[in-house]
Amino acid sequence: MPRYVIIGAGAVGASLAAQFALSGIDYVLVGRGAQIRHIKDHGLTFRRPDGVRQIKLAAFDLAEPSELREGDILLLTVKSQDAAGALAYWSWRAVAGSHLPAASSLPIVTFQNGLATEAAALRTFANVYGASILTPALFTETGTVAVAGDPVLGIVTVGRFPAGRDALSDQIAADLTKAGYLAEAVSDISRWKAAKLLHNVRNVLELFDGDVALREQISTALVQEATQALHAAGYTLASPSERSIDISHWRIAPDSGVAPGQQSTWQSFTRGASSEVDFLNGEIVLLGRLHGIPTPHNEAVQRLAGQLAEKAEFTKPLPLETIAALLDRSEEPARGGPAIHPGRTVTSNFNSAA
Repeated sequence: MPRYVIIGAGAVGASLAAQFALSGIDYVLVGRGAQIRHIKDHGLTFRRPDGVRQIKLAAFDLAEPSELREGDILLLTVKSQDAAGALAYWSWRAVAGSHLPAASSLPIVTFQNGLATEAAALRTFANVYGASILTPALFTETGTVAVAGDPVLGIVTVGRFPAGRDALSDQIAADLTKAGYLAEAVSDISRWKAAKLLHNVRNVLELFDGDVALREQISTALVQEATQALHAAGYTLASPSERSIDISHWRIAPDSGVAPGQQSTWQSFTRGASSEVDFLNGEIVLLGRLHGIPTPHNEAVQRLAGQLAEKAEFTKPLPLETIAALLDRSEEPARGGPAIHPGRTVTSNFNSAA
């Protein structure tokens, strides 16, 4: 059995480590800062719908990581904005028993939202596998992670990048299934990552508060722009109907410590951590600029989230009207993008999602 080296001790990484520990799968968890120090000293407080466990984990600080060895599989679970630094740190580390560094001898699995990390990993790692994970996991308190997925933690799709399915992707999916996830291997992981990004572009709205109708208008516009930009970039979007696994009985359990409106972007701002918006809405802005697709709403929320992150202070949501006001001042609607005004119905020249 391989050993999984989980890089990043946030909501995804810590919950993976906990499930591996409970399932008898060989692993180590590597992180930095107060979170990993707490886990090393006190264990992880792990909240699930069926109760709370205090789990002692095989945890290592990034300053003194566990030695890599032949047969290890690296799971990169840091946020998208931290992936470049992590890849630089791990790519050329020595592997015990091998004359080759990690990037040449070990596979890496990228769990990040967005579309940027896989290509970045492929610059150094010879064997890259992308993973799209849907798990309602919450990390806002040091040493504690809550996961509300029921009866299992979440849904994971994994595949070789840029394309392909092989024995290793099948083994990773099988181990994740053993660890309490609904997991499957696919040959077209980019389609699944793109499909998730279509939903992730709405995460940023959890930083805003205001009129329900206005929220829905902006949400719709964000998705319409994302769909147009992704299609222009050549992406086709995977559909849930294509899954080979049955997810019909999976749900987000109520009263499990994870409330609606607390997805990964909100969690990062709540903890005062860095923002992933540049790799979600910012990815759509990038694709739009590359392919001549107007993305004014994604540009507006990216700018406002970036300015909010720059202040390093998030005590209460911003008014949704700040998005509308920014769009009113922008020249983007004049170039074809839909304009949003409080109390008015959004109009758009974008086609419906295919």
